Amino acid sequence: MQTAAYCPVHTALNIIGGKWKMLIIHHLSHTPRRFNELQRLMADTSRRMLTLQLRELEAAGLIHRHDYRTVPPKVEYSLTEFGRTLLPAIQSLHDWALTYQARCNEILATHQTDADERVNKPADL
Repeated sequence: MQTAAYCPVHTALNIIGGKWKMLIIHHLSHTPRRFNELQRLMADTSRRMLTLQLRELEAAGLIHRHDYRTVPPKVEYSLTEFGRTLLPAIQSLHDWALTYQARCNEILATHQTDADERVNKPADL
């Protein structure tokens, strides 16, 4: 039996796991983005957390940070070629999430229909 350190899923989660990394990769999938753009797209994250996540993704070789060395400072983030190899996996997760949401909606609709039937059922006399 393999230990967690040798499990490929464990390795992947160490690199792209967490609340924000997959979203960062998703937001960089079509176009490079500046820090403030990413922060607007991910309003629930703090500047500090976004900076940390970007640095970790850069260290892993998944994103590239391009500093234009201008005044005012301009920095853009983009996916590396290696980072782009994650896009099919993210698309699969996206598709799975849509299926899951539809399933949840069906279950909620069924429960609502059942509740409506119980409420509208005439009382036995």
